[in-house]
Amino acid sequence: MGLSIRNQLPGTITAITPGAATAMVDVHLTGGQDLTAAIAPSAVEELGLAEGTTVNALVTATHISLATSPIEDRLPLRNQLPGTITGIATGGAMASVKIAVEGGAVTAAITRDATTDLDLSPGVPVVALVEATEVALTTV
Repeated sequence: MGLSIRNQLPGTITAITPGAATAMVDVHLTGGQDLTAAIAPSAVEELGLAEGTTVNALVTATHISLATSPIEDRLPLRNQLPGTITGIATGGAMASVKIAVEGGAVTAAITRDATTDLDLSPGVPVVALVEATEVALTTV
């Protein structure tokens, strides 16, 4: 199955915290980072998720924000992936920013103005920020 989602990060589930409306699924990524996905409890059951399950964490580029340093008050942004910009492609209003993270890469789609406001360019360290509700999981 092909997917248009560029950001596909492999990892292993380390914990599942069930809830009435949302299950919090902690994933240890192959690159060494930790990511949390907030998904429907029915999805946990349907996918057969459990500790030790190998998954891909999926995040669309438009759901990644960038910061130039870690955010101290992490909630609701539980997921922070530090990396370094490897490339920027700009269009009229938007920019595609490629970031090397430990063990892989992610792409963020942000406004062109944000690249200027944050003084982003290749080689600049950034932190990719992703809300847990924007992380989807697929089994491998």
